[in-house]
Amino acid sequence: MTRADGAVSRFGETALLVDLPDLAAVRAVHRALLADVPPGVVDVVPAARTVLVRCAAPGDVLRALAWARDAVRRAGDDDAPPAGTLVEIPVRYDGQDLDAVARWAGTSTEEVVARHAGREYEAAFGGFAPGFVYLSGVDPRIAAPRLETPRTRVPGGSVALAGDLTAVYPRESPGGWRLLGRTGAPMFDVDRDPPALVAPGARVRFVPVREVVAARASAAGARAAGPSASPAPRAATRAGDGRGVEVVATGPLLLVEDAGRTGLAAVGVGPSGAADRASHALAARVVGNAPDAAALEVTLGGAALRFHGEALVALTGAAVPASVDGRPVGMNAPVRVPDGALLRLGTPAQGLRTYVAVRGGLVVEPVLGSRSRDVLGGIGPEPLRPGDVLAVGTPPAGSWPLTEVVPVPHVPGEPRPGERAAAVLEVLPGPRADWFLPGAWHALRALRSVTADSDRVALRLDGQAVPRRAGELPSEGLVRGAVQVPPDGRPVVFLADRPVTGGYPVIGVLREADVDRAAQLRPGDRVVLRLARGAGLGDAAGG
Repeated sequence: MTRADGAVSRFGETALLVDLPDLAAVRAVHRALLADVPPGVVDVVPAARTVLVRCAAPGDVLRALAWARDAVRRAGDDDAPPAGTLVEIPVRYDGQDLDAVARWAGTSTEEVVARHAGREYEAAFGGFAPGFVYLSGVDPRIAAPRLETPRTRVPGGSVALAGDLTAVYPRESPGGWRLLGRTGAPMFDVDRDPPALVAPGARVRFVPVREVVAARASAAGARAAGPSASPAPRAATRAGDGRGVEVVATGPLLLVEDAGRTGLAAVGVGPSGAADRASHALAARVVGNAPDAAALEVTLGGAALRFHGEALVALTGAAVPASVDGRPVGMNAPVRVPDGALLRLGTPAQGLRTYVAVRGGLVVEPVLGSRSRDVLGGIGPEPLRPGDVLAVGTPPAGSWPLTEVVPVPHVPGEPRPGERAAAVLEVLPGPRADWFLPGAWHALRALRSVTADSDRVALRLDGQAVPRRAGELPSEGLVRGAVQVPPDGRPVVFLADRPVTGGYPVIGVLREADVDRAAQLRPGDRVVLRLARGAGLGDAAGG
C-alpha cells in the first residue's frame, strides 16, 4: 500500500470511512489505528475494503479525522505479515453443500476437504452477527460462489464458504453460504473474555475430525474456548432492599435499554441501546440519573408497572395517556409514585416508543458492558414478561429535581410544523455515490410509507425505487441512520440494533436528531427523505 491509497471521508455526523485498495491494506491500517486510539473514538471496524471509525459525538470527528489520516500514512510502511493468535477449529466435514462444491470445482469431496483444511486463514473482519468473522485465504480451486437463493435457516456451528471467504455461523440464522461441515466450537460466548473465539487479525486452521468437538487456541497466551454461549439473562432481579418495579403488563414489547455498547463492533456486536436516544437521555435528565442509566423502552404503550417503594419517574418519547392509581400524570416531567402504586400507560396517538426512567436507574446485570437488549444479536436481558421484578438503584447524590416540566421541540411521531402529513428526515450524502444512477436523489425524495416489517434493527420504506447499479458491494461498516439501498431499490434506514457490516450501498446518512425521529415512526406512517440543508451532493449521483 502506498501512502496515497487510503482516502478518509465523513460518514454521517459521527463517523469516518477509510477506503482502501485491498484486505492487506485494511489489516495494516487497522493495526495502525489500534496502536493509538484517541479519546472520543468508540469503535474501529475493519471490513473487506474499508475501515469504519465511529466517534461518540460529532465534536470528536475532526480530531479523529487527523488521527485516521496519520494512521493511513504510517500504515503505508507496514509490511508485517499476520501475526495474530492461531486458533484451531475442529470440523466434521459432512455439510450438505460439500458435493455441490466438489462438482463446481470438478474434483472429489475428499479433495475439497483437503484444500479447505490444508490452509491457514486470516480473520479479516466481523460480520452480520456476534462472533461471525470473515476468514480470507480460500483456495481458488474450491472458491464456489454463494447460493443464488439463501437458506432461511443455517444451523449454528456450520462451517461454510462463499467465494474467497470462509466462516463459521455462531448461531442459527438465515444465510446463503455453501455448507461444508460443522463444529462444536463456541464461536461467541458473552461470559468469556474476550467473547469472540476469533477476532480480526487472528490466524485460523480447520482440523478435520470424526466428531463435533470444541475448538482450542494454540498460540501462547490464548485461552481454551469456554462453554457455549449462555442464553440471554432475564432482566428480572429481586430488589434486596425491597425497592423495585414489578411488571404487571408489557404491551407489545417492553425492553430494558441504556446508552448501548462500544468497542465490540469488530467482532459483530453492535451498539444497541435506546432506539430514540434523545428521549432516553431526556428521561434520565428529568429524574436526575446519569445519561447511561438503564430505563424501560415501551413499544406502542400498554405497559403496567407496580412500584415497591416510593419512586420518582419520568415518561418521555411517544406521548401516552398515563395514570398512577387512576390519577392522570403527564409527560416530560417528574412524577412521584407512592409505594404500591400502579403506573399504567395507554396507547400513543402518534409515535411508537415511550421511555420510563426511575430515579436511581434500573439494576440489571450488564452483558458485554451494557444492560441493553439487542434484538438482532440476541444479546442482553430478554424482553420483560408479567411477573418480572426490576431492582431500583440508589438515587444519585443531590437534591430531587426541581423541574416542573421539560419543553420538547416536537412530539415524537408527529410531523413538525409545516410538514403536514409526512415526517421529513434530513439525509447527508453517503460514501457510495458511484453506485447510484442518475435520478437517484430525486427518487429518494419521493413520498414513502413505513412497512410492517420495521423494527429496532431498521426502518423499512416502501415507495418509488431508487435506481442503482447491479452487483454486490464488498461488506463494509454501517452507522446508525445509514440509508442503505438493496437491489429492489427500496431504502432501509438502520436504527439501534443494526448489523455491524452490510453489502448494499449507502446513499446517505440521517442527521443524528432525525434518527431519533425515525425510531418513533410506526407502520403506515408517511415519510420523506430529503437532502440535509447546507449539504451539497458533490459528486453524488443524480442530484
